Amino acid sequence: MTPQPQALRSLEARYYTDPAVFAAETEGLLARTWQFAGHASQLANTGDYFAFEMAGESLFCIKGRDGEIRTFYNVCQHRAHQLVSGAGTTRVVVCPYHAWTYELTGQLRAGPNIKVVEGFDKSTVCLTQVRTELFCGFIFVNLDKDAKPMDEWFPNVRAELASFVPNWAELKPLEWVEIPENCNWKVSVENYSECYHCTLNHPTFSTGVIKPETYDIQPQGYCLRHTTESTSLDQLSYDIDSGFPNNDKYSSWFLWPMFSFQVYPGNLLNTYHWRAVDADHVVVWRGWYSVGGEDNETVRRMAQQDRATTVEEDIHLVESVQRGLKSRGYVPGPLVIDPNCGVNSEHSVMHLQRWMREAVDD
Repeated sequence: MTPQPQALRSLEARYYTDPAVFAAETEGLLARTWQFAGHASQLANTGDYFAFEMAGESLFCIKGRDGEIRTFYNVCQHRAHQLVSGAGTTRVVVCPYHAWTYELTGQLRAGPNIKVVEGFDKSTVCLTQVRTELFCGFIFVNLDKDAKPMDEWFPNVRAELASFVPNWAELKPLEWVEIPENCNWKVSVENYSECYHCTLNHPTFSTGVIKPETYDIQPQGYCLRHTTESTSLDQLSYDIDSGFPNNDKYSSWFLWPMFSFQVYPGNLLNTYHWRAVDADHVVVWRGWYSVGGEDNETVRRMAQQDRATTVEEDIHLVESVQRGLKSRGYVPGPLVIDPNCGVNSEHSVMHLQRWMREAVDD
């Protein structure tokens, strides 16, 4: 008798609930993948900087006199005091502890009384730099100095995004919406990366933005590309006539593991990025953009509608899942993998969970 094929089951609950798994991800996956730092417009002038946390590390981005944006570990090379906090502008980076002073390139410039130290060569002291890339105006960093470039991780995404947002270089953040969620970051990412639940749980999104029957998600390197036809364009509450190609389309590019570009009809760019807190908590940020960062009624209205509908609906879903993952009664069920893919298939979750297994088990 030919053995029957076994259905692919979802990940065991420990991947989402075990602090040891989260610790392994922090040391491994999150330190070896491209993570969103901020938008280039936050560093418009020489000496502009901002600090942020990623993979358990404090980092900061700063714009040099040569116009280059660099990222450094936020730690003085003298006795390990943190150098900066928040955001601001500076001519040089001065440690608050002993006033060791660094150039915007990270090179040590001076320190009180260091000249008395025999053999001290300040040219050998430099802040530890982190790999940094600009991607359509967005700053990404990777703690792995040997990581492959983003275009190898996410093939064709840069060109595709530019075709949907031709004016990306003119855009600046208009609004950041902070969304704390009481769940593991992977629960939130999985929920974002499938639309099997959309028709039942997101009536506004399913009837006002996309045609669910045309929705599909396919891997593109370590990107999950969401494509769909848009629905009821004549009934949208805003004018989509931007003058750009693809103004009648919706598309999304999820960049593993914690960032996504979305473009709504009318070439409206918005983003998600995730910041993992611990095994049970994540903060999701929704970014909304306008030309020059100037106030835009359409973008504001979309951000408000999104927060009140899709985002609010998702919070309840993912937090319920996290509670369920801690139940003694949970046995991981089979994923619904439709050979034809489409909206009622969890093939995108299959790809995500393979990457998740690789990150922890390998």
